[in-house]
Amino acid sequence: MHARFHTAFAALPENLSSALEPFLRHDDFPAMLTAADVAQVKQATGLDDDALAFALLPLAAACSVTPISHFHVGAIARGTSGNLYFGANMEFAGAPMQQTVHAEQSAVTHAWLRGETRLASITVNYTPCGHCRQFMNELTSGTELDIHLPDRDVATLGDYLPHSFGPKDLDITTLLMDKVDHGYQLDNADALTLLALDACNQSHAPYSKSYSGVALETHSGKQFAGRYAENAAFNPSLPPLQAALILLNMSGEDCLKVRRAVLVENTGALLTQDDATRATLKAIGCEEVKTVTC
Repeated sequence: MHARFHTAFAALPENLSSALEPFLRHDDFPAMLTAADVAQVKQATGLDDDALAFALLPLAAACSVTPISHFHVGAIARGTSGNLYFGANMEFAGAPMQQTVHAEQSAVTHAWLRGETRLASITVNYTPCGHCRQFMNELTSGTELDIHLPDRDVATLGDYLPHSFGPKDLDITTLLMDKVDHGYQLDNADALTLLALDACNQSHAPYSKSYSGVALETHSGKQFAGRYAENAAFNPSLPPLQAALILLNMSGEDCLKVRRAVLVENTGALLTQDDATRATLKAIGCEEVKTVTC
């Protein structure tokens, strides 16, 4: 079992810890449960979907990276597939606060990067801030997304974000989590660059058309890619580097052990991720960064 789960796992009820142990026993637990895994755990524990998501929050919060606040927030995204995806807040000492990832963003992006196309609910241990409410308003689920909080009745994102402003107000029909392929190609690219290119082609940037993807390689040789997720309100947009770091972190790797990175962007884009990507990577100890345009 990955060391970060030890304390939270030890505090779980015995029937739940027994049901989860086969999944968590290995260091490479991907911080998600498939629909089949969920069914197995529910049968063993008698928990329903909502109760299980709440019970998993301490494990999700254990994935937090919080060198600044030391405040751990966990989130569980439930896809319409039945899969459950962990999310946790992430901070990067030495980088601007704007580079921070919130737990809801982490869970949503984790699900998106794993191939989920629509979310049924988000369960979180603290009320979503305005930034996260706006971020989630970009989703294919829209304001119908259910929000579950401890000791509160379930409410929709629409309840938490009344009179919302979102993609539909700008006549945007391709939403975050819709499958897309922007069709960019590169010749004679190495494997890490091609991974970043694939992420760029699946990125969500309907407002600026500035598509981008980042691929990271850790010191252990593992590779992770993240896509840009743009937002109708602009500021809640999630950079592709943060998306890649979410997947890296959820996979049990150390964010401070990134060996090299590649950023791929489309030529002539209205905005670039280059400066922010390099600055944040430098803050976490990675200086080998390549930017490629397609």
